[in-house]
Amino acid sequence: MINKLYLYETSSLDPYRNLAVEELLLHVVPDEGCILYLWQNQNTVVIGQNQNAWKECRTTLLEQEGGHLARRLSGGGAVFHDLGNLNFTFLVPSEAYDLDRQLRVIETACRSLGIRAERSGRNDVLAEGRKFSGNAFYHSHGRSYHHGTLLIDADMQKMGRYLNPSKAKLASKGVDSVRSRVVNLRELCPGLSVGTMKQAMRMAFEAVYGGKVQLIREDSLDEQFIAKTTARNASWDWLYGKRFPFSFSCEERFDWGSIQMDLQVENGVVVKAACYSDSMLVEPFAKLSDTLAGAKFTLSELSARVQSAVPELSRDICGMLERQQI
Repeated sequence: MINKLYLYETSSLDPYRNLAVEELLLHVVPDEGCILYLWQNQNTVVIGQNQNAWKECRTTLLEQEGGHLARRLSGGGAVFHDLGNLNFTFLVPSEAYDLDRQLRVIETACRSLGIRAERSGRNDVLAEGRKFSGNAFYHSHGRSYHHGTLLIDADMQKMGRYLNPSKAKLASKGVDSVRSRVVNLRELCPGLSVGTMKQAMRMAFEAVYGGKVQLIREDSLDEQFIAKTTARNASWDWLYGKRFPFSFSCEERFDWGSIQMDLQVENGVVVKAACYSDSMLVEPFAKLSDTLAGAKFTLSELSARVQSAVPELSRDICGMLERQQI
């Protein structure tokens, strides 16, 4: 039974720290307590625990435009976060986990703003038939959380640009995202701000659970745990090097002939490369195959290996790689 309500709002926009704080709150949520955590990330794509980053997101474009890729503990699909989006997390002892009640907080908050929200399946909340909240879940060692997005005034162009996967043939066993029609709540409630939604969520939290919230102070958090987990969240191994062996294939024709590049990737590194061509040149493609093996699967490193192995053809081959939007 929940009889203690807590609220933590952070001013941090760092996705790696914010996800670390979420993990900390999961560990410290008290018995008979529920924590509502409200947070925002700037220009970030967050993928699920079991997703292949390259299959879900144009990672190079996101990085070039100053964005961040983050991986969360929960399952589900890829989502885009910016300052027009508010993230929420409900953290509770597992025996008190109640998805219906938690979603009722969102519905109550929306209703107070004149927005009629309805659930769709297990993971989404809709308004006028379009998705404004995607939800995901995590359970560990007797503690659980349910978190999700609230689209207030998100940049839909960036969302569409970053979340479109690579144009190359990429085969992976990771879980794929399901794309849905989305809507910003400001479209349905003109003038709505993130601050107003925060207040509506707090009031709805108190109304649905029948109590007053206690605020969690930032100086009460375990900064050592947060720093260590933030570093893990931002690391290459966490973002790209997890499981998910996959194959990557692309091909194109140039004046000098055609090329097909097939790569086998494990833990974010090319373990085997094969480059085929009908060009009269033979030696450069054998050298290219050998040189690509061992490269991290990033556009910058693949391009550098191509330039080193076949400088005379590198402009065309690097251009082909750029067009795959990996």
